[in-house]
Amino acid sequence: MTFRKKPFRLTLWQRRGLKAFIHIFALGYITWLFFAGVTDQLGPDPVNTLINETGTWAIHFLLLTLTLSPLAKWLPSPEPMHFRRMIGVYTFVYAFAHLFTYVFFELQLDMALVASELVSRPYIIVGMVALFLLFALTATSFKRIQRIMGRKWQKLHNSIYLILPLALLHFSWSQKTFWQEPVWYWMIGLILMSPRLKHWYVTYQKKSQKKSKD
Repeated sequence: MTFRKKPFRLTLWQRRGLKAFIHIFALGYITWLFFAGVTDQLGPDPVNTLINETGTWAIHFLLLTLTLSPLAKWLPSPEPMHFRRMIGVYTFVYAFAHLFTYVFFELQLDMALVASELVSRPYIIVGMVALFLLFALTATSFKRIQRIMGRKWQKLHNSIYLILPLALLHFSWSQKTFWQEPVWYWMIGLILMSPRLKHWYVTYQKKSQKKSKD
């Protein structure tokens, strides 16, 4: 089902203007967060605020990235796909800032304490797996690498559908509840994943039918 019969198009300057806005917002907000943290403007526990804000916005950008493909089909328009790489990179930037804040400010680069935290708080490992996958997607997001990798590139970038539940699990586990705030993120994630889940189910059914006939 599509929203329009004719594909929606942005002019070159509209596209550049929207990209500039996203850059200004994403870079501006994270810069302000760290500046406010250093200058003690983030309340009684600035480190905790930094950790929460960078982590939450990493999830926001991840959900936005996953929104672009169905949005492109719904409009219909290729325009949303022009923003996918950029927003995906900012997902990694905020996720890395989240980990950096935790290790550098919260744990004071104490590697023994880092190891102890990994053992006592498994949700950190879940988050690091998601971050590692985000790094792999970011590092291979360039068109030249895409051409070199061929079909393997798409298989790797399909791991974004694994990153989402890992990130939400990390968030929910760290909040010690799946209700309240986390449940809304899970609901949005499930809505965004539903077309992909349906596609996987149909593909599985076709393969099962083919095997039964053989």
